[in-house]
Amino acid sequence: MLRRPILLAAVAAAIGSAAIAQAPSRDLDAAVAATTRTPANIARDKYRHPAQTLAFFGVKPTDTVVELIPGGGWYTEILAPYLAERGTYYVAGGWEKGLNGVKALQAKNAGAYGKVKLTAFPAAAGQPSVPDASADVVLTFRNVHNLRDKAPAAFAEMFRMLKPGGTLGVVEHRLPEARDAAAEEKSGYMKTSTVVALAEGVGFKTAGKSEINANPKDTADWPEGVWTLPPTYQLKDVDRAKYAAIGESDRMTLKFVKPR
Repeated sequence: MLRRPILLAAVAAAIGSAAIAQAPSRDLDAAVAATTRTPANIARDKYRHPAQTLAFFGVKPTDTVVELIPGGGWYTEILAPYLAERGTYYVAGGWEKGLNGVKALQAKNAGAYGKVKLTAFPAAAGQPSVPDASADVVLTFRNVHNLRDKAPAAFAEMFRMLKPGGTLGVVEHRLPEARDAAAEEKSGYMKTSTVVALAEGVGFKTAGKSEINANPKDTADWPEGVWTLPPTYQLKDVDRAKYAAIGESDRMTLKFVKPR
């Protein structure tokens, strides 16, 4: 259970350490503009701001990068070409079905995605895993709410993967701090203080936060949680135009560092 003094200190660190991202590099802009990207994924750039987000996290084309729980491979379509020539790119998820989205990309276009390394997260005995202290950057996008009671162990795994001085980048649906914490259980939203406390609880230091992925139209109190909004539209056609006008969720964008 998270202790309140730790939580409050974590919030202060996150709020007080806002950082300014560098402008995306030409290499990063080129990766976002890759012709291999799926049109439906490109349409979501206005909500997910991939170039600005990766620039804020400081991801370089020479880095070893781990993306946790990659889902359908939305960021894989960007990170694979970005890291293909000079970097290393791991995707880590449930072995093996949790990596089916990336496997489908590899089957469709081995030239673009064949170098992506598939690993288990968390890794059981005999399953491939990211080596200790090997990653420059670990990234997770809109996944912390799925970890639930496994979150502390998952953050410890992220810490293990990173080199000293390495960066953890987190994007997550944001629950207002004044809201009842019980809403984190089923809504898909989490408080910034909760995520910061999880990271700092295993040894990370908060390095900054960004409002790149903020959406002030999202009040985080929808009947089907975050899945009410696009792209899921859990209510199907009920008030669809209303939710389309709101857009995708309000998101925190947090950067943490593993101390040297």
